Amino acid sequence: MNIALYYVLLALLLAVASWFASYLLFQLVLAWAALSFLVVSSAYWLNTATVFRKRGNGSLPWYSRWLFIPFLFSANLYNVLARRRDKVPPIQRVSGGLYLGARLTAADMEQLHAEQITAVLDVTAEFAALDGLSQSDDISYLNIPVLDHASPSHTQLQQAVNWLQRQRLEGRKVLVHCALGRGRSVLVLAAFLLSRHNSRSADKAVALIRQVRHTARLNKHQLTALRKFTDSYTEQGQQPVWLIANPAAGGGKWADAEAEVVDLLSPFMRLSLHASSENCTARQLAQQAKQAGCTMVIACGGDGTVTEVASVLVGTEIRLGIIPLGTTNALSHALWGISSKLMPLRSACLNIIEGQSRAIDTARCNDKLMLLLAGVGFEQQMIEAADRSSKDQLGQLAYLNGLWQAVQANHIQQLLVQFDAQPEQALDTASLVIANAAPLTTLLAQGHGAPDLTDGKLDITWLTADHANQADNNAVLGLAELALAGLTNISLNAVSQHCSARRVQIRRQDGQQLQYVIDGELYSDTVLDISVVPASLQVMLADSQQGTG
Repeated sequence: MNIALYYVLLALLLAVASWFASYLLFQLVLAWAALSFLVVSSAYWLNTATVFRKRGNGSLPWYSRWLFIPFLFSANLYNVLARRRDKVPPIQRVSGGLYLGARLTAADMEQLHAEQITAVLDVTAEFAALDGLSQSDDISYLNIPVLDHASPSHTQLQQAVNWLQRQRLEGRKVLVHCALGRGRSVLVLAAFLLSRHNSRSADKAVALIRQVRHTARLNKHQLTALRKFTDSYTEQGQQPVWLIANPAAGGGKWADAEAEVVDLLSPFMRLSLHASSENCTARQLAQQAKQAGCTMVIACGGDGTVTEVASVLVGTEIRLGIIPLGTTNALSHALWGISSKLMPLRSACLNIIEGQSRAIDTARCNDKLMLLLAGVGFEQQMIEAADRSSKDQLGQLAYLNGLWQAVQANHIQQLLVQFDAQPEQALDTASLVIANAAPLTTLLAQGHGAPDLTDGKLDITWLTADHANQADNNAVLGLAELALAGLTNISLNAVSQHCSARRVQIRRQDGQQLQYVIDGELYSDTVLDISVVPASLQVMLADSQQGTG
């Protein structure tokens, strides 16, 4: 019988019993049990183990413990009885330093120490880990929650294999366990053995484990998941991953973030930490990572650090991971949306661990890499006003203050602009922005909503001179119009104008130097020549994201 259906029927029986119970106390207890099993059944229907809210350290939050007491009591009782009847010991060595076992109890800790096992991979979702196990400084512990009789996702299997590879490379003996050491743990260990020996025979891997642990068995769904994994497995865990951090980004955020970042990422990859300095820039470190054969490089810092690293990776198959630690982190916001603001470190690390690489557009501006945008007028004046001391004091408010100063000055520039192969045209404007990507907070780039990172085009937005030449309130009206376009994709075109192109050339009508900004960095040239480079950078994004702004 389908296990989800079994729990549904049990929940219905308990609900009916609750209805007909004579005493209120019995009614409440039976209703509580019915709710508990109903929620568990929903987890199986939806194939999600997160319903138990098991934390990375193996603990269950108090509300889960209370809600699932009826289920947990029955699961623990079954586990105890099954272990007493089991014909195999709780912990068995499969090969080398690899062990397979049942859920650990306090009585098993003696054997764990006797076997000198110093790494434990727990693939249960319903049982809390022993405090002495998950909180031990001598034991490396990881939980990948999987429902009983269910299969881990491909991403979970990849994570488990990468973690096991790392532990074995460090010389640790590893125990993989589930509730009874029969299904979930067998699947994970088999996946690791297949990756280790470059084999594609799932049946042989399971048979190898069964030679040692006779009770090991996979149901048809688990065996199918193992076969799919072996068909698509890539040994990314064997390649070193360079993390290039800028210690000065965001006023020195790396010092506080380092421990958390390493704790989140190191279980899943061979992490190599490198800090940029005046003598060795992030770009130089990225070049070294490329020469070292890295397949992924993580940029940890602000947009400037990301741009430096990306400039080396553009046009290659090396994947770029981003951990935002700057003041604005505009690229991260454009890639991930609001999650980059709410939990930037955790969201960024999960995107790197669980996500997939997707190709996004980049651009070249006077032979310099442009990931976000180039700006003339308000954007350039805003960045110029928000110097390092202002950002240290005000944070992102320094940019708002700089923008307000630019709007008040309302300086009109007379430009000659050419879009693609069209004839050159004259533009009188206080603000001209050419964007490859820009979050909603970058109002000056929202002429037609958020630019698309994967459309192979640049989005050009400018304020018209006949409005900008009037009073300051027209510039404010222009910002309001751009905000409306960013939020609703409704373009009024009363104060602002928008078009898209693959190439844009800009110069001043008087032939003088043009002051402009690229991704937060100030420059000066007589001509701006900006071209999009479609699908040229591989960036790690969450599975549900499509790489658009």
